Amino acid sequence: MIARVRAGEPEAYAQLVRAHTGIALRAAAALGAGADAEDVVQQAFVKAYCSLGRFKDGAAFKPWLLAIVANETRNTVRTAARQRTLAGREAALVEAEPLIPESADPAVAALEIERRAALQAALGKLSEEHRLVVTYRYLLEMDESETAQALGWPRGTVKSRLNRALRKLGRLLPDFQPREGGDEHERRT
Repeated sequence: MIARVRAGEPEAYAQLVRAHTGIALRAAAALGAGADAEDVVQQAFVKAYCSLGRFKDGAAFKPWLLAIVANETRNTVRTAARQRTLAGREAALVEAEPLIPESADPAVAALEIERRAALQAALGKLSEEHRLVVTYRYLLEMDESETAQALGWPRGTVKSRLNRALRKLGRLLPDFQPREGGDEHERRT
């Protein structure tokens, strides 16, 4: 697909944008872009397009794009006059991805909302590195290799930081159980 984009085929990049907009919006929202998530994602796609010359042949596009989204989110948050509140981040995450189907039992829906709010509050208490690794690995459901590529870290660093972050979350949320993502081989390693 990237070869087609580099060859000047605009529809090829449009396909990449359509395929990755959802996860890019979730990443921007989860990393604190709040109401600016759409602007962050749009800017990330523009930067990605302009940087395609530096994209390594054979590399996965999604982790590369999400690294750009993370940088754009950091820049947006850094340059904002005010800090995003935890409630603002939660609202943006809820808007980016419906969490509970309309047909859900109201009691189950309320518990899921409370669980998500508690998790977001606990994530806010982690260091940026730990928050990033948990967000990519579990909220965005990326496997370890994709997480490592997106963050620009060695896979071993992802494993160790994820382990430390989950231990900290475990102390903050004794009932916390992450939902596993990734392939079967990865869970055995």
